[in-house]
Amino acid sequence: MSYVLAVDQGTTSTRCILFDRRATVVSAVRTEHPQSYPRPGWVEHDAARIWRDLQRLIRKVLADVDPSEVAAIGIANQRETVVLWDRASGVPVAPAIVWQDTRTDVSTIDPDFVRSRTGLPPATYFSATKIQWLLDNGLRDRAERGDVLFGTMDSWLIWNLTGGLHITDVTNASRTMLMNLSTLDWDDELLQLFGIPRVMLPEIRSSSEVYGTAGAVLPGVPIAAAIGDQQAALFGQTCFEPGEAKCTYGTGGFLLMNTGATPVRSGHGLITTVGYRIGDERPVFALEGSIAIAGSLVQWVRDGLGLIGTASEIETLAGSVADNGGCYIVPAFSGLYAPYWHSEARGVIVGLTSYITKGHLARAVLEATGWQTRDVVDAMNADSGLALTALNVDGGMTADNLLMQIVADFLQVPVVRPMVAETVSLGAAYAAGLAVGYWSDLRDLRANRHSAGRWRPTLDSGRREREYARWRRAIDCAVLFSRED
Repeated sequence: MSYVLAVDQGTTSTRCILFDRRATVVSAVRTEHPQSYPRPGWVEHDAARIWRDLQRLIRKVLADVDPSEVAAIGIANQRETVVLWDRASGVPVAPAIVWQDTRTDVSTIDPDFVRSRTGLPPATYFSATKIQWLLDNGLRDRAERGDVLFGTMDSWLIWNLTGGLHITDVTNASRTMLMNLSTLDWDDELLQLFGIPRVMLPEIRSSSEVYGTAGAVLPGVPIAAAIGDQQAALFGQTCFEPGEAKCTYGTGGFLLMNTGATPVRSGHGLITTVGYRIGDERPVFALEGSIAIAGSLVQWVRDGLGLIGTASEIETLAGSVADNGGCYIVPAFSGLYAPYWHSEARGVIVGLTSYITKGHLARAVLEATGWQTRDVVDAMNADSGLALTALNVDGGMTADNLLMQIVADFLQVPVVRPMVAETVSLGAAYAAGLAVGYWSDLRDLRANRHSAGRWRPTLDSGRREREYARWRRAIDCAVLFSRED
């Protein structure tokens, strides 16, 4: 067997990548899918279209490869997005509700109870209230009869690939607000709290094991991994030891730190989640801080303000000035995520004077990502008792060298970009390859890792702390602006 096929089903696109044993990309294809915004705060996907896209992509990525050469399929996916479909027909019964959707309400949920069971704060971000909303809007009777099934995108794709296998992995289950972190199983009291019948839920399995074989597109090829996209990036970055961390900079920013075999309960606004589980081994846990707006802020500057023509121009524009001129941007377009968790906050630009140019605004855009990263890292260090010594990075924004330098300066640790940029796909491939013996162990995977870029901090510590204090005041402004009292 020559290759492992990775499927990365993301928020804006689906891609398929073939990797060889040295983690070299042999073939890669990608297609975007539309985002639907039927009402303010609503975000939906067409799950049936995503499945059709995947079938086309698999055929395309294998155009020059015999299917018999594929050792296994690994799936990484957007995590909290909810798909409900009919058990008999396999047809979605409603549009998929995307993780960014804010139509639901969590204000009446006891945060201590939910966090003690799941490691998560009650938030519209997670799956439970999205499922509850769909059931309360016409699907409850069918779900209670067992006629409607729930899954995140991994479950949906595996169901279709295998012709009816209903499973999810422990990383995706840990993002639903329904799985107990201690038992790694669905929690009956949480199911009762949200009014979700157990009969509609998938079986929870490990991230790396042979679940079954594909019956569609790639008949007989083992499906051997399912893992949430950000955990896949942690695995693809080979962050296998406690204290090792990665940040994926894309539409948002997702920073995960390996905390080992024991879940670390956060006292600083972070999420406790499952990092990965290989076969029957003990699960590895992680702390996660999610930054809602990173690359999408650059897109707003391009599309909303028209200050740049392409996203890559932000680096040149920001590099035209030496600093931000005293201007700070807090991009709380949909509230503030970790470590603040103020869903009511709204974006602000502070420190404006007639001196400010579009170059300063561009610089403030990049610095907003840097400062949010620092806030999350400070919280992780405090929670874990582990001091971050380097940050592994991936995602589209890492092509911006100025941003990477800003992150290194604000964190005061080296920032390292790997040779293989597609770490989400690589993590899914690694997990699948381990399950079928394509790679032998974690040391085998470490040997494939090579750095493509490294940035070391250069900013004076006194200036860094003065600017950080101003950033924290800008955060206060974003929170205060939204208050009605």
